[in-house]
Amino acid sequence: MIHLLLIIIYLAFISMGLPDSLLGSAWPVMYKEFGTPVSYAGIISMIIAAGTIISSLQSSRLVRWLGTGGLTAASVVTTAAALIGFSFSHSFGILCLWAVPYGLGAGSVDASLNNYIALHFPSRHMNWLHCMWGLGASAGPYIMGYVLTGGQGWNMGYKYIGILQIMLSGILIVSLPLWNQDNGDGTGPDSGGSGSTPLSLREIIKIPGSKEIMVTFFCYCALEQTTGLWAGSYLVLDRGWQAESAAGYAGLFFVGITAGRALSGFLSIKLSDIKMIRLGQIIAFVGILMLFIPFGRITPLIGLVLTGFGCAPVYPCIIHSTPQHFGTDNSQSMIGAQMAAAYAGTCFMPLLFGLAANHLDASLFPFYLILILFIMVIMHESALKRCKN
Repeated sequence: MIHLLLIIIYLAFISMGLPDSLLGSAWPVMYKEFGTPVSYAGIISMIIAAGTIISSLQSSRLVRWLGTGGLTAASVVTTAAALIGFSFSHSFGILCLWAVPYGLGAGSVDASLNNYIALHFPSRHMNWLHCMWGLGASAGPYIMGYVLTGGQGWNMGYKYIGILQIMLSGILIVSLPLWNQDNGDGTGPDSGGSGSTPLSLREIIKIPGSKEIMVTFFCYCALEQTTGLWAGSYLVLDRGWQAESAAGYAGLFFVGITAGRALSGFLSIKLSDIKMIRLGQIIAFVGILMLFIPFGRITPLIGLVLTGFGCAPVYPCIIHSTPQHFGTDNSQSMIGAQMAAAYAGTCFMPLLFGLAANHLDASLFPFYLILILFIMVIMHESALKRCKN
């Protein structure tokens, strides 16, 4: 039954990725309809991220209560309801209200599933599962681009994704018995690190290397979400593209992540998590450098693909190495804190760039990304020096 359970987990990661890039691809159309400044996309992103921070920090307690399978199903149902709510929103204020359950649904499932995989499966599955997230995240902008070019409006794009989430929710609910049995390798609803005592945030930050790895996650998600949210607007505002075409091409960043994680799954068989992370950081650096080239339509697209390709192994490999560096008893609490730090980066950094684009210039986009990458590299290397393992 373990193979069937793994298939369900793969579907769950697709489900998590589907809505993540919708706002960035639709926002060049949405902000004009709402009559708001372009920077307000950062407010929506911040509300969603705030919800994920809260639920991530509670992930260890929620897993003990619901089990990994139950928490996954409940979270996807919550996210599906929020997406349907988005599709019926006709004001910025209502959109902000629906952003709350969206964020609460996303954080705890991310932390619990990642810890479950880190404890029970090899690194290749962590990379391939996050490849499935990238598949979902890549599909989102293309669905939205198809809807916009077809003249249906951004609301229908959210509705289509919401319906897909509802279908996946049904599959997850039906699969709950799979999480409640012995799968032959120790996996089960209460074996994902949930048997250990949950740690408070104060206790977590006392662990050597924890603060540095949390800053690393902050920077990673700041880089990923800023790129995903503002790539479309950057192509429109700085490169002069049409909003409809930019919505689809902005998804190339997530295509890069998806393809990169598919390849990373094979490379991780031979390379350690640390080597995979460093390789990804180098490729992301090259990709961002491509965005500095001020001419040609193909150049920024190659840059977005390479940036995504470089980002691909960083997130899953850091998570997979968490039990090794911080201990299996601490892994669920530690990964929950890492997710919270990651979503803090999602919360503040895209908003900060939105303000810069609104009041200064959207051409600052590549400068902003390379600064975040530089800090991420320094913090990760510092964390490795402080960790015991």
